[in-house]
Amino acid sequence: MPAHSPAPDGLPPQRPASGPEQQPERLDAFMARANAQYYATHPLLTDFITAPEISQVFGELLGAWAATVWLSMGQPERVVLAEAGPGRGTLMADMLRLITSRVPTFAQALEVHLVETSPLMQQAQAKALTPFVARFPGIAPVWHTTLESLPDGPLILVANEFLDALPIRQFLHTAEGWQEHYVQNGAFCCVPCPAPSLPDGRTLDPDYVVEVCEPALEVARLLGNRFAHSPGAALFLDYGHTSSQDRRLPPSPAPCPPRQTAGSRRRGRPDSPCGLYRFCRCGAASRSNGPGGCHTRDVFTCFRADGTHRTARRPRQPAGCG
Repeated sequence: MPAHSPAPDGLPPQRPASGPEQQPERLDAFMARANAQYYATHPLLTDFITAPEISQVFGELLGAWAATVWLSMGQPERVVLAEAGPGRGTLMADMLRLITSRVPTFAQALEVHLVETSPLMQQAQAKALTPFVARFPGIAPVWHTTLESLPDGPLILVANEFLDALPIRQFLHTAEGWQEHYVQNGAFCCVPCPAPSLPDGRTLDPDYVVEVCEPALEVARLLGNRFAHSPGAALFLDYGHTSSQDRRLPPSPAPCPPRQTAGSRRRGRPDSPCGLYRFCRCGAASRSNGPGGCHTRDVFTCFRADGTHRTARRPRQPAGCG
């Protein structure tokens, strides 16, 4: 029988606790189901806040970056500007505000595409972009449910806190061998498994845990293959530890902190069982499918508000997620 520990508060159980015992569900499948339920029932995303909702400066800086990329491409007459996980459309709206006002020739070349699965969020995104579509009808957004369906041609892709929202698999190296985190009857459990194929071939000492984000690796492979044959650039912004070092297991199962209410903050609780460390060598994955010509770079930046608050307007009201 697998060993159990408490499941995180707020995630949907597989079945009511009073029902019969269910087969263990792999952690990434459980997370995908929980994420789908959350975004279907929280259209305004009031439980947390991300950078685009704090100030327009964030999105306008990315708009300037996108314009610079377009210029470096030789100013193609048609270019796809895409965002994965666009939230309420705030980030794309701020990017377009700068682009349409400062680089109108870039705006005329744009096709805006949004990768979004929630119909409710698509409505919010359409509302946020309406003022720009009225001035530049050619940038009316087109929605996709996957990155694979984006049209061919030059591509500029942005994604804020997209990769760190993707489901993960979590492997534990114990003295008894390898185990993987599953969920069963609303609780975490460890199921024996073969040794995982780690992206860089490393080995782990006993009592360590490693997380593998297979969807992120697939995104990297997809874009690497595309950019090896077609002009493009992708900018992913995520936040967390600046090290991908594997974590030692706690001496006893650590419960997950409960889901926070809007405006509250976590107080010294570990991100367990799904921490911020991601064992995802996206650079290597992005180059694996292409003959060359795809360059990747990890950029670690420590942001401070000191240099931007002088030019930023007041925080958006009401606060939400972009």
